[in-house]
Amino acid sequence: MLRPAVLVDPSEVEFSAIRAQGAGGQNVNKVSSAVHLRFDIPASSLPDDVKARLLNSRDSRITHEGVLVIKAQRHRSQDMNRDDAMARLQDLVDAVATPPRVRRATKPSYAARQRRLEGKSQRAEIKNLRRQVRD
Repeated sequence: MLRPAVLVDPSEVEFSAIRAQGAGGQNVNKVSSAVHLRFDIPASSLPDDVKARLLNSRDSRITHEGVLVIKAQRHRSQDMNRDDAMARLQDLVDAVATPPRVRRATKPSYAARQRRLEGKSQRAEIKNLRRQVRD
């Protein structure tokens, strides 16, 4: 089944570069090229049901105000890190855009209920016979 195409508008994503120096032994070039993407879910142009599923998902990157913060620092260039974070944001939206399948509760068929009752009555008859033998 194909997923519905729900695209994130890049103009709704706030990009900020992280310029903090890392802890000792960390690659300073990579840290200085790390980026944050901030994506405001309630203000986004996503469909309402997708927004609701995003807000209800248990993702630690989503704040209570509905801002999704993705940090990327895998690459040495900010542009590549930003593209990486945008791709991760789009993957998350795509995963949430697919509504969860709800399994319909099924009742046992009439034949299955009859077989169960017959089995119960047979077991009850056997128990009664055993009691008679014991007594």
